[in-house]
Formats: sequence, structure tokens, C-alpha cells
Amino acid sequence: MNIKHINKSRYRKHLNQVIIGFIATLAILSLLFGAVFIQLFGVTPEQIANGESNFRFNLLGVVLALMVCSAILYKVRLSDYFTEIFYVWQVKQVQNLIYRKLRKIKAAADNNNENALIILHYYYESLIQVYQLDDNTITLTELTNKQQALHQKIEDNGLTITSSQFDKVLLKEF
Repeated sequence: MNIKHINKSRYRKHLNQVIIGFIATLAILSLLFGAVFIQLFGVTPEQIANGESNFRFNLLGVVLALMVCSAILYKVRLSDYFTEIFYVWQVKQVQNLIYRKLRKIKAAADNNNENALIILHYYYESLIQVYQLDDNTITLTELTNKQQALHQKIEDNGLTITSSQFDKVLLKEF
């Protein structure tokens, strides 16, 4: 997966709109489905007085609304509007895969394993991009220092490594 240039303002605008739309749709559909289930299958006021409730119908409404919202997001994920959001989501998934094996990858990189160096190069570059897109600048300096140390290690070994060399298949080695 290559690192792409992302327009931060467009990404943030679209992400915020999707989040607000998702929450609003989830709330409205939850209420609607819950009300329909209660109307069709709900307990009577006498049963409520005896300790029964419509909680299960409300919960079912929320679960169904979540399924509908998820299906909608799945259908539109490849549209132009979701380009940046879907790309960042995919990058975060790859980062998670790398993070799970990071200890082994770093150990191999310490032994100058070229695939480990490629993975770390991609990992640091993608983390910096995502942190900047999400305005997460707290650990950016530390991450930049790690990236510079990695670049120095790559240079010291006479290698030429770019993030475009990364492929998820490289992770199978670790």
C-alpha cells in the first residue's frame, strides 16, 4: 500500500460530516426501529407495572440501526466522497498489523534485515501522515526522531528504501 497525499482540510471536513451523519442516522433509526418493535410486540402498561419492560425491543432497534448504518457505510466506502476517509482507514489497519509484530520487526531491523527496514520506513512515514491528518502532534517529535534514526541506519547500510517498497506480504516473515 503506497502512501498518498491527502488534502487535510477535505479529509477533516468529510470525516466530521460522516461522523455527524452516522451518529444522527444511528439515533433516528434506533428510535424508529425501537418504536416500531414496541408498537408491534411491546408489553402493555399492565405488564410494565408488573416489572416487564421494552428494553429488549429498544436494544434490538439499536442493533438493527447499527447494521443499517454499517451497510450504508460499506456501500459508499469506494465513492469519491470517501476517498480520503477510506484510505486513512486502510492505512490504520495496516499500522495495526505492523504494531502487532513491531517488537520482532524492530529486532530484525537492528540486525539490518532489509524487509524489516522497509516495514519500519513505511510504518513511521504512515504514522506521521495520520498523526498530522488527525492533529495528533503530541508524540510527533519522538516519532520524527525515530524516523531520522531509521534513515541514518538505512544510509549507513548503503540501502535505498522507500515506502512504496512496502507490501503486506513482507509482514509474513515476522
